[in-house]
Amino acid sequence: MFRRNRLYRGVRIAALMASAGVLAGASLPSLEQRLLYTHNAERATEGLPAMRWDAGLAADAAAWARHLAASGRFDHYEEFSDDPDAQGENLWMGTRGAFAPETMVGHWIEEKRNFKPGTFPNNSRTGDLADVGHYTQIMWRDTGSVGCAIAKNAEDEYLVCRYAATGNVIGERPF
Repeated sequence: MFRRNRLYRGVRIAALMASAGVLAGASLPSLEQRLLYTHNAERATEGLPAMRWDAGLAADAAAWARHLAASGRFDHYEEFSDDPDAQGENLWMGTRGAFAPETMVGHWIEEKRNFKPGTFPNNSRTGDLADVGHYTQIMWRDTGSVGCAIAKNAEDEYLVCRYAATGNVIGERPF
């Protein structure tokens, strides 16, 4: 059932993109369009405003994605919490060529099943913030911009998405 639901979700996203005119014309949507649409389709389910693509965030994401692919590591970028330009970050890693970008973001969105409304960090039905932190970053009400990039090594792909304003702020409600 889990596999069928994931397949259905991918088909539904593609159908929504087609009905929205994203697939109209001679060319397929870009990686940027596909990632942005997948984020915004989920935000729309809660009535949240759409995020816009930010080239600067995408450049930062690309630099970190290349670092992860080159090192073979899977770590968040270490940023100082008092940085006024702090960025939120979601990371994904999987077998090279095995996943569509919508599926990569969809893994973060699937955390919705563990989400419970409330003040951050008390938003996980399991009690483990790691079970909802990607989802809450995508849905964070004050986040208005996103930029993402994918880098590859011989075995894996790394998706890094950066967000501004950063989400997952202790003591605030995600949305």
